Formats: sequence, structure tokens, C-alpha cells
Amino acid sequence: MTTVRSDGPPHVVPRWGVWLDSSLHYDGAPATVHVRNLRKNTACTLHLENGAQAVIVEGRSGPVDPPGPELGGRISEELCRKYSSSGYSPGPDSWEGPDAGELCRFIPAKALAWFDFPNDMSRFRFDG
Repeated sequence: MTTVRSDGPPHVVPRWGVWLDSSLHYDGAPATVHVRNLRKNTACTLHLENGAQAVIVEGRSGPVDPPGPELGGRISEELCRKYSSSGYSPGPDSWEGPDAGELCRFIPAKALAWFDFPNDMSRFRFDG
């Protein structure tokens, strides 16, 4: 994920997250640089770590209200499915209460992707 610092330079950080309901949900502690950046400028870009098979998505992101038990359960289930073998297993209530982690949501605006450049370049615009 790339965000923009208040003094101009970009900041890049890897993010673990899950796509649900047309957006990416991920943890973002309030003290981290990328969340501080997003509080001032919600514009950001996501990019896979592979240049040969690329997906680049531009959009807006930032902290959101606690998701509640239904959405929190769905997010937790997907995060555990993807990342529990790497030691990350948040519970459905991980983003609830005063001492909880903070949940962030990325909403895509447009994307560029290819898996066999230049033969299959695709551009997408998302509604919303």
C-alpha cells in the first residue's frame, strides 16, 4: 500500500487484508505511518508484489467504525483462513472496545492489471 506523507513523499507498506463487500478490510494501528497519512489524505494505491503478474488498484482508505459481530465475524474468518498459518488469527471482536485494534477499509476506484504484458492489459473503473 502506498500513501502520501503530509510533507509530500510517498510511504509504502505491505498489508494483509481480505476482500469482502467490494472493499479490502485490514488492520491499521492508529500510530502507524500509513494510518496517520490516511487521516490527512485518504488517497492510496495497492499493488501486488509481483511485477510480471500485476494488479494495481487506486482508491481511498482509512479507519472505520468497529464492524460489529456479523461483519467482524466474516472478516475474522477470512483473515484466519488466509493468515493463521503465519500466526495471525484475529477474533470476531478484535476491533471492538477501547483497547481493540483498528480496522481500516480500502474502497477501490480504478485498477490496472496484466498477467501476460502487453497482451492482456486491462483497466477497470469501479462504481461508487
